[in-house]
Amino acid sequence: MSRGIPQRVQIREVGPREGFQNLPLVVSTDKKLELISLLAQAGFAEIEVTSMVRADKVPQLADAEELVKRLPSGASTRWSALYLNQKGFERGEALGQLSNRGWLYTSPSQTFLRKNSNSSVEEGLADISKWVTLFQSHGKSVYGLMVSNAFGCHYEGEIRAEKVVALVSRYIEALANHGASLSEICLADTVGLATPEPFERCVAEIKKLGVPVSLHLHDTRGLGMLHAYLGLQMGIATFETSVGGVGGCPFTPGASGNIATEDLVYLCHSLGISTGIDLGRVCQAATLMETIVGKPLAGKVYKTC
Repeated sequence: MSRGIPQRVQIREVGPREGFQNLPLVVSTDKKLELISLLAQAGFAEIEVTSMVRADKVPQLADAEELVKRLPSGASTRWSALYLNQKGFERGEALGQLSNRGWLYTSPSQTFLRKNSNSSVEEGLADISKWVTLFQSHGKSVYGLMVSNAFGCHYEGEIRAEKVVALVSRYIEALANHGASLSEICLADTVGLATPEPFERCVAEIKKLGVPVSLHLHDTRGLGMLHAYLGLQMGIATFETSVGGVGGCPFTPGASGNIATEDLVYLCHSLGISTGIDLGRVCQAATLMETIVGKPLAGKVYKTC
């Protein structure tokens, strides 16, 4: 085993949000809660259950408030929800059941930012003081920076590591000017354009900034699990995955699902890495997701359980 491989890995399950947002059908709240309950039983420390977005933009997640209000009580799982703007963050906080951390969102692709959240890099940097104040008003601090399209963009093509490092460095400097800092940088291969050498270069350069790095990988071109393994060899200990490999960004054409949660759990356990996740229960959840979607999913391991 490579020295860099961590002894324990945290896997954040994003399937209930990432998986449903891109489906051609609207799934009932009851079915979503059934899936979330199974995933919670599997032992995930955090599950991203929905997204606080406009119902007219993503009708599959129009039940966000109802779903959050009906989440299982007494669970040890941290419930979180994606938000892309301050209004979305406040919607989530008003519900009381979520434990969202203070995430900021950016991308080296200006085109993606405009289509995904109607913003730009400069607007995001200019809003940092507002975010710091907003988080503080809810008893929180800045936690992480999600960098979408860190390895390539459907609209702008190749994204070089230098561009990602420069962007993240600007955020670190701007946050420091407001007395804030990052505890995590999540690099997202939003449309699955990463290839091994540029991937390793980008991860290595971002790690030099001294902030823990996590990965959010898509498997659009079949290299998702390879990049997960490369990430493990580089010491990455936090991943975001989706049960069954479902998902995709509704604002980016051609974006298919994330790497499958159960496949990453299997890989980690085969390497002697602890995850705290019950693989059998994740496979049950993937089987349920298959019945919801109505066709076999991209994940591999759940078909063999």
